[in-house]
Order: sequence, then structure tokens, then C-alpha cells
Amino acid sequence: MTIRVIIVDDQAMVRAGFAALLSAQSDIEVVGEAPDGRRGVEVSRDRRPDVVLMDVRMPEMDGLAAARELLAPPAGSGHLPKVLMLTTFDVDDYVYEALRVGASGFLLKDAPPADLIAAVRVVAAGDALLAPSVTRRLIADFARQRPSGAFRGGPARRLKGLTPRETEVLELVARGLSNQEIAGRLVVAEQTVKTHVSRILAKVDLRDRAQAVIFAYESGLVTPGDAEG
Repeated sequence: MTIRVIIVDDQAMVRAGFAALLSAQSDIEVVGEAPDGRRGVEVSRDRRPDVVLMDVRMPEMDGLAAARELLAPPAGSGHLPKVLMLTTFDVDDYVYEALRVGASGFLLKDAPPADLIAAVRVVAAGDALLAPSVTRRLIADFARQRPSGAFRGGPARRLKGLTPRETEVLELVARGLSNQEIAGRLVVAEQTVKTHVSRILAKVDLRDRAQAVIFAYESGLVTPGDAEG
């Protein structure tokens, strides 16, 4: 299956570079570009991409506002792209907020080309880009700065609906471990971990792995500084 991508960034050279890199991959097609968040929303709704690479800081409409619009479209539209935030800074307050509204993760603009390609494939597959140690560190830092209670229904109360094993898996997800690493830690099959993660998301009414991480912090299951790596 070909992954349809749109690149939203106010720097033309960045858009051109990313487009050339991604278009060279047999399984990725760049179907549009935009110089700001507002235009990015318009192009995305017209082209219906699988993944939107979204710069955090842009004129007209920043990446956070654009991600919020894209991930909460009008009723009946039926299409929600995965949003991968791009940032120049390894600590950016917008990143946490973007994950809160449903972005699937973020990537530093100066990451190696192979990381960008892998990131697009990861989020297109429905996972969240939370494996790198920098991401674990940032999530912990942002969670430390934010009050609890951001999720509907009270995070701590909703946590009680999980089984002991699901709670254990959620804790390891929040610490930044991949499904493969969790499987090794718990001595179970990787598919078993995937099943647990799917059930956790359904039970707690979360969009994806990124929101599961934040939920784990805001429910008190994991505290800043617990992340491994």
C-alpha cells in the first residue's frame, strides 16, 4: 500500500528536501505541500493523505492549531490523517499540546533521513513515534509541567477499568518501550502485547499510543523521571 503524505512547512527548501527524500521511496507518495497551517488543513482535506508532516511554528496558523482542526473534522467527513509534528527544538511546549489533541508523535527537523522515512511508515501503520529517548524525556518533562485532569472522566478513575496486566503494559508503553521490548520484558509474544495495547486504548477511550503515554502520566501511573533510557 502506498502511503500518501502532505508536507506543511513555511520553509520552501525544507518542503522540497523532504518531498524529494520521501518521493524516492517506493511505498511513499507526496500528494501535496503547504506553506502554513491554514493552507495545510485545506490541502489535507482535499487530498486526504495518510500522513501529514506538520511544522510546529508557522505563520497564519501554527502546527498545533492546524493539527487540532485536522483531527477534529466536521461530522461525517470520515477521514482522519495521522499527524507527525516537525520541530527545530528538542524541547518545544507545542509538542505536548499536539500529542494531547491527537498527533501521533514528533520528529526533529535535523533527524537523519532514514529516521524521517521510518517515522512516516511508523505513524502510517497506526503506531506513535515514541521510541527515541529524546521523546521519552520530553514527554516526562511536559507531563511534569501540566496539571492532571486533562482527559474526560478523570484519568485515575478510568485507570481502574484496566486489568493488572493491561496496567503493566500501559506503564511500560509510557516508559517508552516498543512492543518488542515489552514482549521481551514480560516474556510474551509481541502479538500479545499489541492485543493488550489495543484493549487499553479501547477501554480508556484513547486515540493512539501517544495519548496513552500522556494518560499514564496524568493518571499518576507513571511519574516524571520514570522513563527509561
